[in-house]
Amino acid sequence: MTEEKKGVVYATLTYMLWGILPIYWKMLDHVGSGEILTGRIFWSFWFTLLLVMLLGMGKKFITDLKTLVKSKKEFLSLLAASYLISLNWFLFIWAVTNDRMVETSLGYYINPLVSVLLGIFFLKERLMPAQKVAFVLAAVGVTILTVSYGQFPWLAFLLAFSFGFYGLLKKTIRLNALRGLAMETMFVLPVATGYYVYLFATERAEFLTTDLRTDILIMLSGAATALPLVLFAMGAQRIPLYLIGFLQYIAPTSMLILGVFVYGESFGSVDLLSFSLIWAALALFTLSKVLNMKVVKKEQA
Repeated sequence: MTEEKKGVVYATLTYMLWGILPIYWKMLDHVGSGEILTGRIFWSFWFTLLLVMLLGMGKKFITDLKTLVKSKKEFLSLLAASYLISLNWFLFIWAVTNDRMVETSLGYYINPLVSVLLGIFFLKERLMPAQKVAFVLAAVGVTILTVSYGQFPWLAFLLAFSFGFYGLLKKTIRLNALRGLAMETMFVLPVATGYYVYLFATERAEFLTTDLRTDILIMLSGAATALPLVLFAMGAQRIPLYLIGFLQYIAPTSMLILGVFVYGESFGSVDLLSFSLIWAALALFTLSKVLNMKVVKKEQA
């Protein structure tokens, strides 16, 4: 198997795992979203730190930390990124456990478009004509959803923008995915630990007080968080960016299928029309990026 084929397999597995992750959080829907997030942060840190040590990256982790501390800008950027990804995790967990999976999938469908929008404002990137049309199509789709819902799909946009800003901040910091996750969760660990202390002090904790199944699921949430990221890092190193662009739609599509066909969330004709416009926008957007990359390759050849 070639390196590129391996990359496709790793990336596909990543997005499949992210796509079915709602099933995991559904198994914990008897636990409050705040406690699930706390457990996810707490156990993600210890799991990723263990992996860092087992993979012989302990010295590199310390070096990364020292380098980060020397650069105030990068330190603050990673600190902000840590809390943004924690917010994104909380919104995702809350949405899944409150039967809002369809809206969650919408958030991750529009995320690539939001990322481009942030690139225009903060990185002075330019849109191609086809991408401008894609934005108009997506805007019409979201407008139809807003009118049909009777309210703006705030959850989808909060998910998209929190992850979009997280990605924007991460672009300024070059860190190994695994060591980066260990640092991000380390920054939020004091808050998570404090909240755990509060839950136990007020006898509101489900962890260690409900049943063994709940305890195991909460503890394994660290592995459920880290494993897809490790696979993604392995895949991203082996395949072109445009392939990642295609494969990333596996996750929200899986969430949409789960929400509608497994958990029985509503998805009427208006939803279908709106999502179809957004899908068309994404297809046009992705195709324009692929064609542009081919042109760039020809010019460089």
